[in-house]
Amino acid sequence: MTSCVAEEPIKKIAIFGGTHGNELTGVFLVTHWLKNGAEVHRAGLEVKPFITNPRAVEKCTRYIDCDLNRVFDLENLSKEMSEDLPYEVRRAQEINHLFGPKNSDDAYDVVFDLHNTTSNMGCTLILEDSRNDFLIQMFHYIKTCMAPLPCSVYLIEHPSLKYATTRSIAKYPVGKEFPPCAIDVYKIMEKVDYPRNESGDVAAVIHPNLQEEVTRVRDGPSRTER
Repeated sequence: MTSCVAEEPIKKIAIFGGTHGNELTGVFLVTHWLKNGAEVHRAGLEVKPFITNPRAVEKCTRYIDCDLNRVFDLENLSKEMSEDLPYEVRRAQEINHLFGPKNSDDAYDVVFDLHNTTSNMGCTLILEDSRNDFLIQMFHYIKTCMAPLPCSVYLIEHPSLKYATTRSIAKYPVGKEFPPCAIDVYKIMEKVDYPRNESGDVAAVIHPNLQEEVTRVRDGPSRTER
């Protein structure tokens, strides 16, 4: 179980869309909220919708030079700005300047980064740190608000998944005291690729009984308790 003690209140929230330019739900929502800001306005909060990768959005492609959702590490963010840098690295520096700096007291409190996936995951929240009490409490609140609609939590704490994501520039202070809670999460155990032929092409198909069905791990979801 996890509970949180009050610290400074949340003041600045960003909503990102278009981190991957071909994932259109976030693009459509952010574009809509840029025109209709009253829908996301909340008293006492600065809420800023933002298109993160406008060139990729214009071309409706995942990225231009490299994946924007993988370059928010301190090495890339500290590189000297130059036209020789990949477009997404330059864009990451611009975003870090606007919403960070990363790991600073001036950074935005929360970044909601909206994505699509071809996986049959439904509505899913991505949890990158199972020790972050604020995130667990926030996810529990969102799941409660969405009920009875399902909302899964996907934990990506895994040695081979060290992503420097767009949303990682934000900090996560706690704005009030929350009661203890627990949430179910799905945790990555290992990567399993499709069977491939000698040329490296996929040599398999999804069985009709599995296609578009949610597959649970044998032991069921893990429970994050703090």
